[in-house]
Amino acid sequence: MGSTYESPLNSRYASREMQALFSPDRKFRSWRRLWIALAEAERELGLDISEAQIQEMRAHADEIDYAAADRHEAAVRHDVMAHVLAYGDLCPLAKPIIHLGATSCYVGDNTDLMLMAEGLDLLRKRLLAVVSALADFASRNRAVPTLGFTHFQAAQPVTVGKRATLWIADLLQDLEDLDFVRSGIRLLGSKGTTGTQASFLELFDGDHAKVRELDRRIARKMGYPGVVAVSGQTYSRKTDFRVLSVLSGIAQSAHKFSSDLRLLQHLKEIEEPFEEKQIGSSAMAYKRNPMRCERMASLSRYVIADLMNPAMTAANQWFERTLDDSANKRISVPEAFLAVDAVLAIYRNVASGLVVHYGVVRKHLNDELPFMATERILMQAVKRGGDRQDLHERIRVHSMEAGAAVKENGLPNDLLERIAADPAFRTTLAELEETLDPALFVGRCPEQVDEYLAEVVRPLLERNADAMGGAAPELRV
Repeated sequence: MGSTYESPLNSRYASREMQALFSPDRKFRSWRRLWIALAEAERELGLDISEAQIQEMRAHADEIDYAAADRHEAAVRHDVMAHVLAYGDLCPLAKPIIHLGATSCYVGDNTDLMLMAEGLDLLRKRLLAVVSALADFASRNRAVPTLGFTHFQAAQPVTVGKRATLWIADLLQDLEDLDFVRSGIRLLGSKGTTGTQASFLELFDGDHAKVRELDRRIARKMGYPGVVAVSGQTYSRKTDFRVLSVLSGIAQSAHKFSSDLRLLQHLKEIEEPFEEKQIGSSAMAYKRNPMRCERMASLSRYVIADLMNPAMTAANQWFERTLDDSANKRISVPEAFLAVDAVLAIYRNVASGLVVHYGVVRKHLNDELPFMATERILMQAVKRGGDRQDLHERIRVHSMEAGAAVKENGLPNDLLERIAADPAFRTTLAELEETLDPALFVGRCPEQVDEYLAEVVRPLLERNADAMGGAAPELRV
């Protein structure tokens, strides 16, 4: 504990891996990699840059003197130039050619794009791990009947596994969006102060082909397929909105899952994992609060709201650039990644340890099943010679009376007994109870689970087996 604010995303929630990705070390080492790539490409295309200068830059690429950079920034009031000067202190031979022809966005924007791309790659792994856990859960519970709900009112039964496929389907939409946006990320390249590349055209004596080739070579050296075709000084801030839209989509899916689980835990049907010594409430020792799902919901709402930041930033960029994006981007983009990283870590933990209380599931289903069986009972009574309209009215009356007994007096549902006692139905209680097999009411749920897993989910997971490696991130709270 200290005397200065520290983001809970670091101290409590996000993984070390995601924190490292958006750390100062990763940022400033990326800057230096970009300066080296720029110098290499410029030398290859004929500028007067020596191999010795490039070797010196490589030798000191990871030696970041933050104190020196802070001293320089206090003097020049410019973060990029502060690091140019600090790098130059370590590389006196290369100092004259570091950042040659570039503007600040050469390192700043290209680095932001690379970090977002790598962040999406990491979240993709997290997403696939959650899908895998839910697929196993769906398979195990493919044919377990449970009450369906519309408006959170009892509705036609589904199965526990079928409901899980709905959670998976949301995540697969997110994965599709992630892959699309990730595949479209290109570097800014070396575009100059207003995107015209005028400084590089000057360096290469008006050779347009070399200026274009400079962009291509930098992208290849950094491991990217290319650069944006046109830009101002910066890449379009709509890119940030597109990326955070993907993160918001993941947060929406996770929030929906967490809400469903919190309701199911209230019903005592399905619960999130609960550790042996975990305390559910500081006051009420018996409680098992759904605190992991609550945390998922809380962080997810933060990400959903955070999407407004890049939206407003993109809308407010003036002409070739303005700087009112900088402070906002430094906060809103990394924190969205750290928050979704935490959300997916919790999601994987919960999905891997879901506890189904099958007796309670069956009890709740049995409490409502007589109402749902009335259509089947009606058809069977008509087959025995009854009048459909008369029988329908009798069922309506019996259902209202049985429902009132349940709601007003807390009595068991005695609808079947009422129907059995009505001579118009020409049936016995034993015959009626035979109609209450829950499997008769779930339609194709088990088959839908099997088909979805076999045709969509398992093939996807098999294609991405190598991308799912690694242990689950540790939950620190």
